[in-house]
Amino acid sequence: MGAQLRVYRQKITSAQTTKKITRAMELIAASRIQRALNAANAAYPYERSITRAVQALVTFSSRIDHPVFHERSQIRRSAVLVITSDRGLAGAYNANVIREVEGLEALLRSEGKDIDFYLVGRKAVGYFEFRNKSYVRAWTGMTDAPTIDTAIEIRKELMPSYLTGGEAGGVDEIFVIGNRFVSMMLQTPEVVRLLPLKIVDTSSTDPDYPHEVFPLYAFEPDPETVLNKLVPRYITAKLFSALLQASAAKHAATQKAMKSASDNADKLITTYTRLQNNARQAEITQQITEIVGGADALATNEDE
Repeated sequence: MGAQLRVYRQKITSAQTTKKITRAMELIAASRIQRALNAANAAYPYERSITRAVQALVTFSSRIDHPVFHERSQIRRSAVLVITSDRGLAGAYNANVIREVEGLEALLRSEGKDIDFYLVGRKAVGYFEFRNKSYVRAWTGMTDAPTIDTAIEIRKELMPSYLTGGEAGGVDEIFVIGNRFVSMMLQTPEVVRLLPLKIVDTSSTDPDYPHEVFPLYAFEPDPETVLNKLVPRYITAKLFSALLQASAAKHAATQKAMKSASDNADKLITTYTRLQNNARQAEITQQITEIVGGADALATNEDE
């Protein structure tokens, strides 16, 4: 009985230690979420403005003929950028992204397309290396707080391949797969086709600009030159936004997972405390029974 009590005490101590760790990680993730959201919100006005500028070029200049707007007649090879995290302990955050990757890969291969994978985060690298799947390049060590420099590096890697084209050994389309922050409790994986570009004006549905009128622009020196300067910045802004959204989603997923772990530790502590009390009560009852039995035996011997 004493051994059983020791086991329960060890389990309670272990659960209490685990709770301290998960609670600390929950608080750390909560503090990082706000920073990640602030970064994403700060980047949004620039992303929106450059999207409007590119759309204006396409809308008001019918002479523009740029390869980033061309839908290739035959798509031979696709590039897929996979955005995961460097660390785990985030529930199904990375598993959801990997599931989307597997689904997109199956779809593209069923259409007869080859795939070049580009990876962000150690979890994606670990998944591909464990399954001996090839990838072109990986970026790791910065998913908790992505920087614009990383987005520029990714753009410099992807755009030349797209401009080369699948017929010449490049790619004909580019997809980005990552999690999007919806709320503190909801993070959803999404698949976005980055190239070829499809500019959609969302100003009419944007609550911040409900009555904005699309302006007329004069382009200097000419629309083609302006577009050549804007497109790389547009792609960089979209990639940076995807990285920031994934970072905020990861911290929210970590907070949610650690809160769940802390709650589970509380339940274990309550359960093992109850079992420990029951075992201690049983031990006390057994000791009392033994004392009473011994006293009865002594009384019987004295009577004889």
